[in-house]
Amino acid sequence: MGDLEGFRYSGLIERYRDRLPVDKDSKIISLSEGDTPLIRLDNLMGEIGHDIQLYAKFEGANPTGSFKDRGMTMAVTQAANEGAQAIICASTGNTSASAAAYAARAGIKAFVIIPEGKIALGKLAQAMIQGAIVLQIEGNFDDGMQIVKDIADVAPVKIVNSVNPYRLQGQKTASFEIIDALGRAPDYHALPVGNAGNISAYWAGFCEYAAKQPVQEYRRAGESEPFAYKFAPVVDSVPVICGYQAELANPFVQREMIVEPETIATAIRIGRPQSWEFAWAAHDESGGWFDSLSDHEILQAQALLAEREGLFCEPASAISVGGILRDIRRGKIADGSVITATLTGHGLKDPDTAIQQCKTSPLSVSANVDSVKRAILDNL
Repeated sequence: MGDLEGFRYSGLIERYRDRLPVDKDSKIISLSEGDTPLIRLDNLMGEIGHDIQLYAKFEGANPTGSFKDRGMTMAVTQAANEGAQAIICASTGNTSASAAAYAARAGIKAFVIIPEGKIALGKLAQAMIQGAIVLQIEGNFDDGMQIVKDIADVAPVKIVNSVNPYRLQGQKTASFEIIDALGRAPDYHALPVGNAGNISAYWAGFCEYAAKQPVQEYRRAGESEPFAYKFAPVVDSVPVICGYQAELANPFVQREMIVEPETIATAIRIGRPQSWEFAWAAHDESGGWFDSLSDHEILQAQALLAEREGLFCEPASAISVGGILRDIRRGKIADGSVITATLTGHGLKDPDTAIQQCKTSPLSVSANVDSVKRAILDNL
């Protein structure tokens, strides 16, 4: 059949290489992440009765099941090319799974710090089977994040949390993909907010594609000029950024850090976000807003997406659609708008929470055609 390599998608770094801080001879550590589907939510829009186009960017389709892979391919590529033997992160789950996978791909060690008893088992299983050294602490994510920032000065490890600027460089590519798919920038973009790296990265990506001033600039070591952001505009507008948090883990809504955040949406159970200033810049510069949803509203949105659109995302992901639907009903968003919303992780990350809210359970029937027929007719 000949060489088909030219037809194979090989990951977001290769796709957007001219917009990312990698050298032409860098060895790329990739699992062919990115290129995730942008799915039009016609059923939900039909029910809500507004002339609005709503799309979900389903990041659960990434190799480890979350958006973290976008940033991790960049962070681990940089670490590996610098000769690092190990990486480290604090995590509520998705970062640990992604870090473990990319470390395995690069042939280096991954150390992950997680809050004991506060991580969904699907995420813990990923990190463990992929060979990460898992360190459970008696504390929350924010405690783990502080340890990671301190440990980098005393141990030979590279931090791959979103304080690593290469993480956000990778994550900004989701904005590029949205614009490439729509052929324009959306009017609004909604996303969950936990540690706030993703909202910062999306805003940087949207700004770059519109050749506007980004919320941050990164420089290679020893260079005075920032890399990226010096391109002809692809579009001439940027969206309003809408960030949603859990009701008891909402430092941006409260406008102050929270000591003991709590929510069923474990991925955003964060009280002291590391990208605080960048996220506020996205909020202010886009004319957007932060708001919060109760755990009940979050689970309702998760079930709605599964039942109406066939999209199974983890609870934290669903908050973006739950929040934007509520704001549409409240009249904050005008008819005729185009909206995109990020679903950050796959529902299989946290199957226990999904099962607990299911309205049905398996039906026990005899192993014959008549019993199965009766069950079908009874449930039509």
